This record gives sequence, C-alpha cells and structure tokens, in this order.
Amino acid sequence: MQVRRLPGTDLDLSVVGFGAWAVGGDAWGDDVTEERSIAAVHAALDAGITWFDTAPIYGWGRSEELLRKALGPRLQDVIVATKVGVVRGPDGHAHSHLTPQTLRADLEGSLRRLGVDTIDLLQIHWPCEHDTPLEQTLEALAQLREEGRFRYLGVCNYGAEALDRAAEIGGIVSLQTGYSLLRRELEGPLRDTAVRHGLGILAYEPLCRGLLSGRFTHVPSFPETDLRSRDDRFKGARFHHAQRLTADLSKVARRIGVPTAAVAIGWVAAQPGITAVIAGAKGPEQVQQNAQAARLVGQQKLWDVVGRIAAVHGGTPR
Repeated sequence: MQVRRLPGTDLDLSVVGFGAWAVGGDAWGDDVTEERSIAAVHAALDAGITWFDTAPIYGWGRSEELLRKALGPRLQDVIVATKVGVVRGPDGHAHSHLTPQTLRADLEGSLRRLGVDTIDLLQIHWPCEHDTPLEQTLEALAQLREEGRFRYLGVCNYGAEALDRAAEIGGIVSLQTGYSLLRRELEGPLRDTAVRHGLGILAYEPLCRGLLSGRFTHVPSFPETDLRSRDDRFKGARFHHAQRLTADLSKVARRIGVPTAAVAIGWVAAQPGITAVIAGAKGPEQVQQNAQAARLVGQQKLWDVVGRIAAVHGGTPR
C-alpha cells in the first residue's frame, strides 16, 4: 500500500482510504450488519489502509461508534478524518449549519463517539446553507484547534470560488470532493484552485456508488432503504452509458488480473493533484478489491489506455 503525505501536515495517508458512510447502517440497504462492517474495517487494516473517513451524519453517529469498536487499540495507529456542520433539521433532512455553537457541539459529539481527545483531520462537510459568514465559521474552528480538539482542517464539496475564499482566509489543508471516470467536475478551475493553494485533494465516490465496480451488468433493483434506489445514475440512459464504460474497464481489468473496481479507483489516484482516494465498502471482499488499486497507480501505460476508453465513451448523459 502506497502512502502520500497530505500537503501542509505530518499525516501520511494510504493512497486508498476507507469510506465509512455505508458501515453507519443508514441509506445503504438492508445488508449492513455490525459483524460484516467490523470485518470490513479489519480487512482495511490488513490491506495497509491507514486512514478512515467518517462523519456524524453517517448513521447519525453510528459510523463513528462502529469505527471505535472495530479499530479498538489500533485507533491510535491510524488516521481518522471526520466532519462537522451537518445536522438533522425539523423536516428530518440534513442541513449545513456552521455556527460556532453547532461546530462545537458536532465536534464534541465526534470526540465522544470515537473515544479520542483529538481528531487528526476535521472537515467542514458542506458549505453553509444558513447564512453564517465563512469568516465566522473559520474563526470558530481556529479556536477549537487552539484548544487541541483537532489538528488539521479541510473542507468538503466546495466549488472553486468558495474554496479560494476559504484558502485565502487560511487554515485549511485539504479539499474533499467527488471524482470518478463518470464525475469529472474537479478537472478545471476547482483542481487549479486547490493546487494553487497547495491543498491536498481527497477524492470520494471513485466507483460512483458502485456503478464502476463491474457488479452491475443489468439495471439493478435496490430496496427503498438504499439511497441508490433514488439515484438517476442507476436508471435509463445514464446507467447504460456507465455500463458500456464499465464493460470496457472490465476487459482491461481481466487482462491484468485485477478487479474492475481497482482499475476505476486506481485511475482516480493516478490523476494530477490527487493525494488519496476514499473508497467505501460494506464488507471485507469489497475492501480487498478496492485496495488493489494502490499497486496500479504508477502504471502510466494503463492509464493511457483507460483515458482512451473514457474518451470513446464521452460525457455522461443527463
């Protein structure tokens, strides 16, 4: 497993990280069990994965609690990144509130659930939806960092303009954003802004919620408890476009003897500006497939082939 230094920090991240949304047991179907989730975390450790990305809203705290239980004493040996600022509103939906009071309560809840004194990497989950000025948010977080509650700060899901403002105010080291062969908004001003400010880029959804894993050769059916049942990428023209791309990726994967998921993840990890990739999993077999991406990263001839495949298939239908 390769590791890369997160710019501006002393954190060495495995090039493939563990995304802990699914193991929170909420929004990912009926097959998420504690036993399988713990086995997935243990498989990540066995594969050399050194960091785990979670958030308070993943199972509304359950993901953080599960990581604490699964990692046990190894929690001190790995890097845990979590997030702040998203809360459940009166309507039952998640909203980004970035007031000083919300940030403090969110962070203290994460520290309690994880059973740690300090978070390695704390991230603002979404830009504010309720008019708290960015300066006030970053000032409150600087105070919490001064108190020793966390070490480094990043942002998630920020566009180029908002990222530029946050970096100019100061104090952030990373951007977490969606990026895959099917989701390439990062390429352009957003990546340029991150690189110009010397920020690390942590890419999530490299498999597009499993769409690029090679598992789905026909339009899938998900239970209502799985958010993919409401995801248009798994329906109609968008699914069939992805399936054709994935079929070609699978041919390449078979030729070099790795899972299709490893090729899709490895392509993301090999792109300019990317520090590490967050790959989610519900079970150990998925982790084992995902982790194989790390040994492909330096194979430029492979990525030239994948790039040509992506160019043939063009953009994703809307």
